[in-house]
Amino acid sequence: QVQLVESGGGLVQAGGSLRLSCAASAFTFNNYIMGWFRQAPGKEREFVAAIRRTDGRADYADSVKGRFAISRDNAKYTVYLQMNSLKHEDTAVYYCAAGYSDYDVTRVSAYDYWGQGTQVTVSS
Repeated sequence: QVQLVESGGGLVQAGGSLRLSCAASAFTFNNYIMGWFRQAPGKEREFVAAIRRTDGRADYADSVKGRFAISRDNAKYTVYLQMNSLKHEDTAVYYCAAGYSDYDVTRVSAYDYWGQGTQVTVSS
């Protein structure tokens, strides 16, 4: 059974930083594209960032470009999301996801496995 477990969320002031981690287990981590999505209350789940299997190529939502950085450590089966210059509008539950197809990594449907989410709250 594939498991993705996020950690690192919390409460931070605007302008601050957080680093989210997602530990994966029980699957061939290197074969999967890893992504981060977020969902604010009353809104749909939206793409944040994704990173390819081995070359480290990353994609970002325009809203986080230049502030967030995704990375992965294939030896540790872990993907990270470094979030800097946080804004109140970044407040959401953040989800880690794993998918095999890289056709459109911004789509929720491109991912096969999801974590349970971690809350990020940015106070203004």
